[in-house]
Amino acid sequence: MRSIRPLLTAASAVAVLTLTVTSCGPSEENAGDKPSAPASLNPAEKIKIPEDLKDRLKEHGIDLDKWRNGEWKNWDRDKWLREAKDFVNPIIEDLWNPDRMREAERPDKPVEEEDISGDKGVTDPAPDPVRAKAVDAKYHDNAPESGKVFFDGPEGSMVCSATVVKDPAHPGKSNMVWTAGHCVHKGKKGGWYRNIAFVPSYNDSALATSALEKATREQIAPYGVWWAEWVKTSDQWIAEGASTGGAGAPYDFAVIKVTPEKGSSGKSLEETVGSALPVEFNAPAVPKIASLTATGYPAAAPFDGQKMFQCQDKPGRLSLKANQPTMYRIGCTMTGGSSGGGWVGKGGDGKPALVSNTSIGPASAGWLAGPRLGPEAKGIFDEVSKKYAGQ
Repeated sequence: MRSIRPLLTAASAVAVLTLTVTSCGPSEENAGDKPSAPASLNPAEKIKIPEDLKDRLKEHGIDLDKWRNGEWKNWDRDKWLREAKDFVNPIIEDLWNPDRMREAERPDKPVEEEDISGDKGVTDPAPDPVRAKAVDAKYHDNAPESGKVFFDGPEGSMVCSATVVKDPAHPGKSNMVWTAGHCVHKGKKGGWYRNIAFVPSYNDSALATSALEKATREQIAPYGVWWAEWVKTSDQWIAEGASTGGAGAPYDFAVIKVTPEKGSSGKSLEETVGSALPVEFNAPAVPKIASLTATGYPAAAPFDGQKMFQCQDKPGRLSLKANQPTMYRIGCTMTGGSSGGGWVGKGGDGKPALVSNTSIGPASAGWLAGPRLGPEAKGIFDEVSKKYAGQ
């Protein structure tokens, strides 16, 4: 699973598990090639770079004119910004056109099985697979907070899943999205991904893949394309995260502050989609949780990344390292592409709340694991909320 980082890699963490991160990989056509903008796009004319981003790019010796004309495709180590403070994501209008969105779907190939068992934390027996169920169209009526994240990396265009979450600094008017850390940052061996954008209710009418080849942008992205203005993931993910082996998975979460690609209509993301979920940072222990529901756009076979699915199951526990938080684990057949998708359970008030996100799973796609959100997750969430509190 790629948008589930190659789990083996991320999932093999549990007693002889063959895990792989559920993150996304390059599209079939672009596999092995550097990503490129669509022929109809003129980056020099379309790009918007806020003044603070211009200053940040200049600090790293990045020429703005070259960036406008494709320098963002330069993944040389010295050009791949890595530190938490270095995130930059200038908007390039129409970069994510229907074809590019549709093709950014093929997850990374499964990693080799890896045994990283022997941890002393609590791990329950692997759950029985739960078959993923297709969400009824229209998605906006049944899971309005859910959508897809698109981004570019050295291997090409990739996809993940994500959730609109409430912002305490802007009640009813949130522009915050929750996803996995590996959907925005490479981790230990890389830096921030580029051209990160969120599309709520992607393919809202659940059109067949063949029909999507002629679909308009409005059909594919009925609520618009929302670009990442700022992204925050955990220091642990940046320092330890890996696409295989499970390293950093207990801290594999991220918060994205988005802005509309075409300019503000006066409505926030939450107002546009009509909903947002609160985030629960003190969810009950596994024995006290009756069930969790994971939502996402799985892209690896037998799925194709174009439709939304869900799995519901009573969670178990998965421990990768005794000194790190134990993760939630549920039975689920969703594959790569579902990474970052929200896990919904009951919050402290008994109402639906986001309690985790898809992070890793086995190459065999029988279960998924997600981090339990605690102080570290709350810290990055609060930081993003406070950064834009006065705007």
